[in-house]
Amino acid sequence: MTQPQRRIFLKGSLMTALAVTAGSVIGFRPQWADAADWNKDAFTAKKIDEAITALFGTGQMTPSASVKLKAPAQAENSAQVQIQVSTDLPNVEAIAVFVEKNPSPLVAHASFSGAEGFFSARMKMAQTSDVVAVVKSAGKLYTAKQTVKVTVGGCGG
Repeated sequence: MTQPQRRIFLKGSLMTALAVTAGSVIGFRPQWADAADWNKDAFTAKKIDEAITALFGTGQMTPSASVKLKAPAQAENSAQVQIQVSTDLPNVEAIAVFVEKNPSPLVAHASFSGAEGFFSARMKMAQTSDVVAVVKSAGKLYTAKQTVKVTVGGCGG
């Protein structure tokens, strides 16, 4: 290949690569990046009952041994309280975690479709409070609750 032909080939390859890249970036719009679908009323509610109703449309929940909430009895660091919610209920549609005495009780919400009913996260707690896990399964709400004690520096007292 002569020098002028090589330059024309390289320019053509570069232009093709740029066109393909630009086309894929412009056409790419993932659903999960659409922030307009967040439930503002649920996340800004000041009371736990209001947050549950705003999120699920009803506040009727049934305590269930099938919902397992794992959280520490005493938080060593209230800024990073590790929690796990699991369930063996069929057709799990969503899992939500609430902290009753937080300024905004809804801490997390995850929707599922054909996945195992498991959720793990770290959350921040304002003070000693009940942590409530709500699982939506087959259109019904099931719950588990645990009190987590928050102390300064995690020291008992």
